[in-house]
Amino acid sequence: MNPLNTITGTLVAGLVMALAIAGLTDLGDGFNFNAFVIWAHVAAGVTWVGLLYYFNFVQVPGLAAAAADEGGPGGAGISKYIAPNALLWFRWAALATWLTGATFLMVNGELINAFTLSGTYGMMIGIGAWCGTIMLFNVWILIWPNQKKVLGMVEATPEAIAKGKRTAFLASRTNTLLSIPMLMSMVGSGNHSFIF
Repeated sequence: MNPLNTITGTLVAGLVMALAIAGLTDLGDGFNFNAFVIWAHVAAGVTWVGLLYYFNFVQVPGLAAAAADEGGPGGAGISKYIAPNALLWFRWAALATWLTGATFLMVNGELINAFTLSGTYGMMIGIGAWCGTIMLFNVWILIWPNQKKVLGMVEATPEAIAKGKRTAFLASRTNTLLSIPMLMSMVGSGNHSFIF
């Protein structure tokens, strides 16, 4: 059976391949918890930010175009089948990204420095940590509860749905905005320089 036929098979095959590469290139140091946490943080972050960008660059404009297309197919298929599943992955990837990032900082004694923006490294990584924290808040407190109204997963008045659309939209756009300095901070902290 071809593992590429299912997403589960694809992910398992990718993990097996990654473990094989890790085993073949191990320099004798054994399991490296820091490297594992960073890998998990990046994998979850790629999923989270990838979906954030999908929503903002593809789905929102696509649904607007579908709504404006008189006699077209509309956006019901996306709203019923795609958006709920994408939002499931989105919110849990957000939480996994934040938790793995916080774990890395805590294990390395930098959690307090990051959230108090203390020292050079604490300042660099802390900007990203704060952006990520605000983004996580937006996902769970603003985007998800309002999207449940918009998608009809919970009962809501037409006024509440309209307000929910706008709130979720603005929170999502805020997260897109914050993702840029967040990514700069994450990369910059590893290179000891933001850009300059």
